[in-house]
Amino acid sequence: GRRCLSGSGAAPESSRLAAQPLRPIRFLVPGTSGRLRGGGLLVELQTARLLLQQLPTEVVTYRRREEGRPFLADLLRAEPLGSPAARRVLWIVSWGFEVPRQLRALRGRPVAYHAHSSGYGFGLPAGVPVLAASRNTLGYWGQWASRNPLFLVPNALEPMWHQRGDRPGNLGAGAAPGGRSIDVLVQRRKSSAYLLEQLVPALRARGLAVTVQDGWVEDLVDLFNGATVVLYDSADHWRASGVSEGFGLPPLEALACGCVVFSSLNHALADNLDPGGLAHQIGAGTLAADLERIAAAVADPGAWLPPARQLEHLLEEHGEARLRQRWRQALEAINAHFDRLDAGEPPLRAPSLAALRWRRWRQRLARLLPAGTARRGA
Repeated sequence: GRRCLSGSGAAPESSRLAAQPLRPIRFLVPGTSGRLRGGGLLVELQTARLLLQQLPTEVVTYRRREEGRPFLADLLRAEPLGSPAARRVLWIVSWGFEVPRQLRALRGRPVAYHAHSSGYGFGLPAGVPVLAASRNTLGYWGQWASRNPLFLVPNALEPMWHQRGDRPGNLGAGAAPGGRSIDVLVQRRKSSAYLLEQLVPALRARGLAVTVQDGWVEDLVDLFNGATVVLYDSADHWRASGVSEGFGLPPLEALACGCVVFSSLNHALADNLDPGGLAHQIGAGTLAADLERIAAAVADPGAWLPPARQLEHLLEEHGEARLRQRWRQALEAINAHFDRLDAGEPPLRAPSLAALRWRRWRQRLARLLPAGTARRGA
């Protein structure tokens, strides 16, 4: 019979509700090359590649035309509102501060928000599903879009990290040439001033071999396989940006390569990294505390690595096969949701903040007044 992802004998609720074939998917991105290339874009392209194995999927650009890719303005003209084609496709938007404009352009069409970071300050229209890349982001939209359909679809490590990461128990892994010649590895991008200007010089003064990686690296797996400890500290970067760490793959990549990870615990990093468990907190009170713990991890990494079984479970949950399953379940539920809307069912709407505060004020007033006063004044 059919394998059940939920662990029970019944098929997932989304499978029971989806009455129609899944809508084709369009991922909306500004472009796919040049300065636009970054973590968010790579995740969208990876997800589109995975879903293409299950249903028609394409990447659509909206800022600039690219050879071989459809362009948003052309598709909107070819599929005007009111035509069957306008309701036939599910659009996925994701691009941070531009999401409100994208939602306006796609008004009247099935659209879902693939939410990486949170904190951009916009609200979502009623009925727009949210596909959250982390529990941190899921909790944010669970607060501010509590009546919208919500789903958790954590990002996946690419297969190379699973296959070649030189961690204990990964028999297919290939160690980096020269072994672990780097005591401590830091990637400059997103790193705090504390990390670069205080901790790194202090570690070098203790005689540790510290590499600060900056710019293009031909083989990141080899780089991480060659490091004993990896430091990641993005809290200051995201606090200055005003938005959250969306998913935090670098610490997971380091763990997949058998590195001891010292990390900040902001936003989505706290989804998986528990201090003293899978990873260790960086900036733990004093510079001296960091120096002592990192030096001890370099001297005896086995004592600081997470349990192999716990790590393998985490990596399995962030594999492409698991991501494909999560997206399939979410898309079945989203497809059924838009079928209901097309049939005339109105979407639920969360009350406004003003309405909630007015209700609380009335409840407090009713408790202060003598019994029956509020009723007589009504």
